[in-house]
Amino acid sequence: MLQITPEWLKTIEPLKEVPDEQLQWMIDNSRHYILNDGEYLFERNMPITGTHIIVSGKVRLYFTQNGVRRELATVTDKRITGYLPYSRGKISQDFGDSVGTTQVMTLPVEKSLEMIKNHFELTQALVSVMSNRVRESTALLQQNEKMMALGKLSAGLAHELNNPAASIVRNASSLKQHLQAQPQMFANLVAVNLDVVKVDAVKGIITDIMSKKGLKKLSLRERNQLEDEFAEWFDDHDIENGYEMAENFVEQGFAIANLDEIFGCMTQSAAAPVFSWIHDALLSEKMVSDIHDASQRIADLISSVKTFTHMDRGADRQFASVDSGIHNTLTMLGHKIRAHNITVTEEYDHNLPQVKMLVGELNQVWTNLIDNAIDAMEANGKGNLTIKTRQDREYAEITIADNGPGIPADVQQRIFDPFFTTKEMGKGTGMGLEVVQRIIKQQHQGSIKVNSQPGHTEFIICIPING
Repeated sequence: MLQITPEWLKTIEPLKEVPDEQLQWMIDNSRHYILNDGEYLFERNMPITGTHIIVSGKVRLYFTQNGVRRELATVTDKRITGYLPYSRGKISQDFGDSVGTTQVMTLPVEKSLEMIKNHFELTQALVSVMSNRVRESTALLQQNEKMMALGKLSAGLAHELNNPAASIVRNASSLKQHLQAQPQMFANLVAVNLDVVKVDAVKGIITDIMSKKGLKKLSLRERNQLEDEFAEWFDDHDIENGYEMAENFVEQGFAIANLDEIFGCMTQSAAAPVFSWIHDALLSEKMVSDIHDASQRIADLISSVKTFTHMDRGADRQFASVDSGIHNTLTMLGHKIRAHNITVTEEYDHNLPQVKMLVGELNQVWTNLIDNAIDAMEANGKGNLTIKTRQDREYAEITIADNGPGIPADVQQRIFDPFFTTKEMGKGTGMGLEVVQRIIKQQHQGSIKVNSQPGHTEFIICIPING
């Protein structure tokens, strides 16, 4: 074991100006020991035992999130960790275990009062270590908060994109098979030698029906009954695949009277090829329409992502729509909203002018507040999320409300404090609302307040319209 002297301690940057007698006091009152590989220097939720100086070796700092071990940093030789003067922390927030063999010198926390009282320079040096540690920890946790938010948005976006992408693949494959049958369908139609006048009549009937598609909504019961009637009609007129065609004709807005009208334009021998051709055309139109809708959904999602991240603009303040930013955030969190059975009510003031803002930063605010509201309503099994915007003189006022269980009065005083969280381990870092407050107050010179009681919680944000 290395013999510790004041000269050795002065090789540690923060301690180099501390008088020798104070360093000797620290040495004499410290515990000197060896940690073997894997042994804990400290453990989460356990009391902090003292100020640790790593003499040699290294200690790995980590926490667990959703059952996964996530490393924070590695404390190597000549580094100081653990308790520091004037720190309010009494309980360790992370784990620290030895990597290999580590020599440690620990000044017990019980000696801190004597140190503060009698050894000013030593206390001052350790306070500077604490200031640096708070700054580094805050930056690290803020980055972790952003990564957690990004992970939630990425997972939701993957779900949002999966359905339309799968629809495109499925319909494109069906359409390909469908088109391969076209030559035979064409041959069957040509073989009946239908009169040109009759062809025009049939085309006119179909065009008229398709122009009125969707005007009449059918209940599930009405739809099933009509499909049965169509299938019977096809069967009565010796047309094959009646049940298969019935669903498509009903969906496209046809009525039994339309079938009679089309049948009246042809001979019995021509009925089967003509109705098969109509069915084929309707099916192709439906698949192309589904592909178009799915593609448009993907395009809308990409547009929301682009606007949400603001990646096509600079980082300067600019006038932008608050409503658009909130709506895009809801789109990004759409899967989580549906998964938690949340009903969203958007009450936007469409006369609210654009606000001079840092768009990307405010999108982070909306994400944190809406995501927290969804989590709060999880206990209900369902919920109502209400978002309102309005102009209040020279300010834009945004209210985000939920009908979750509410925030206890004693907790309301602390929710904006750094590192404070009511979420279970792995679900929050305690930096989300602190980041929200900093963005609103420091970067936008605005205000944020919370009103909460059982069954109703609302966050009210006010931002100057002209920055």
